This record gives sequence, structure tokens and C-alpha cells, in this order.
Amino acid sequence: MSDDDLGRVLERLPFATIDHLRPVTQGQQEVIFSQGKTPEQVVAIAERLAAASGMFLATRTDPAQRAALAARFPQALANELGRIVYQPPDPEPAPTGRGTVLVVTAGTADLPVAEEAALTARALSNRVDRLTDVGVAGIHRILSQASVLRSATVVIVVAGMEGALPSVVGGLVKVPVIAVPTSVGYGAAFEGLAALLGMLNSCVAGVTVVNIDNGFGAAAAASRINHL
Repeated sequence: MSDDDLGRVLERLPFATIDHLRPVTQGQQEVIFSQGKTPEQVVAIAERLAAASGMFLATRTDPAQRAALAARFPQALANELGRIVYQPPDPEPAPTGRGTVLVVTAGTADLPVAEEAALTARALSNRVDRLTDVGVAGIHRILSQASVLRSATVVIVVAGMEGALPSVVGGLVKVPVIAVPTSVGYGAAFEGLAALLGMLNSCVAGVTVVNIDNGFGAAAAASRINHL
């Protein structure tokens, strides 16, 4: 690739190099990881991405960053629970994934990570459905939803504590299951480490695991599967 070509696809700011080639190399536009950035930096990156494609997605935003983005982009969708801001194209196109990405939460405390996954999956052009608070403490809650589980193309399961729910779901479906451990639980949960290790040791085939609290990573993987 020539220097001129690089100049067209790499937009250099004093604090960031924006990669406009990402849709070709990764199949999706670059996403703003907002943690550690100033509100001004997040807005500036969002402006460049929106100018290039009409959209942007910012994850791990704090209240000051969300306020700055809302002021600059009044039409953006801010999900405070998931700490994520999405500016969809206008008009937003229909989802292109071949099926539905189902986001399942073990408990209400897992919703922040689940909402990050759900809105990311939407931004990546997937149909998204949710099942909330269906953990193993009342296992009839998830067993009663077997038809919903089996209608999905990919299932993201978000759970803390001991992280048992992905194994249960994996035993009920024949589609890929992406497990997301959360940092929810008492002291022996070790801020999600217990759930992570439990999920990694699942005896159910077809369950894969992402990092602790990584709803974004789970959605990105689910989207690639759903677009195959």
C-alpha cells in the first residue's frame, strides 16, 4: 500500500490514529474504547468516524463522555446501564445477519455487561433478543425458555458468581454459545475469576469464553458467526 493510500485510510489526530480500513480488514468500523480518554478526545474521534460512515459506537463511556457525545450528536442512543453510545446511520439499515443473537443474563446484576453486548450486536447489524434474570438459582426460568434459546443463531450468556449458566444453556442448544463471566459475586468470586475458570472448565461442547466483563468482545464474535 502506497503512502497516498495509507493517508486516505489512516486519519492521524494528535492523540489517535483512526483506521478507516477496518471495515475491509475486520468487517466492521473501528469502535471507540472510551475508557481513559477525555470527553473531547472521544467526541473528536466520533466526529471522524461519523463523517466517514454516518455512524459510530463508543464503549465504556463515563457520564462526562456521554454528556459530551449527547451534546454533539443529539440523535445518538446512549445506554447508561451498558455505558455505551451508538450513533446509527440515518436511516438505520435492516440487520444483515442471517439470524438472531440472543443475549441471556443470569441475574439483574449482570445487565451492564449484557447491555454492552446487546447494543454492540445491534450496531454490527444483527437482530438482537434478550432473556434476563434466568440464572440457575431458579433453573425452571431458563428451562421454560428452551424454544427461544433454540430459535437463536448464536447465544451470548452473561453470568457472574460461579458462572454455571453457560453450561446449562450449552446443554440445551446446538448453536454456538459465547460465555461472558462478570465481576459479580462475593469475595470467593474474585471479581469474576471464579466464573471465568468455571466457564473455561465447562464439560459442554460448543461453549467458548471471552474475558471478564467483555460484552463487546462477545458481541463482536457473535456477529462474525451470524454473518458467515
